[in-house]
Amino acid sequence: METIRQILQKKGNQIYSVTPDTTVYDALKLMAEKNIGAVLVLDKGELCGIMSERDYARKVILKGKFSKEIPVKEIMSSEVICIHPDQSIKNTQAIMIKKRIRHLPIMEDDKLIGIISIGDVVNAVLDENSFMIDQLVTYIKGVAEPKEKTTEV
Repeated sequence: METIRQILQKKGNQIYSVTPDTTVYDALKLMAEKNIGAVLVLDKGELCGIMSERDYARKVILKGKFSKEIPVKEIMSSEVICIHPDQSIKNTQAIMIKKRIRHLPIMEDDKLIGIISIGDVVNAVLDENSFMIDQLVTYIKGVAEPKEKTTEV
């Protein structure tokens, strides 16, 4: 089973972040430009939160607020669950499903090294399942093929 580190090696470890005082509007602009669903919130280089599209929808739009006036710190999720890069995909998937989380920062030695999404995890699971199916098909074909008959002279 792959680890989170292997996902990061494939997708890269680009981190997009804003500060707590960045306006929600500017954070949304960054998310749109980079085609991402969440942005990490760093205060003096330290992870202090995450702002997602879900945060925006529930804490700005539904409450009738204006994104150009509100700082990210007012709507971000500040209780951020992080994982280690050597964690398995299976365990990570279980955490994301149980906690209903779509984005997870990756920390190693108290240093932020990347972020993954539920899409990254699902793609890794699909790739692994596809590989396993191909291996099983190859094995079954090899076992099922009749061996050539040889005649002794």
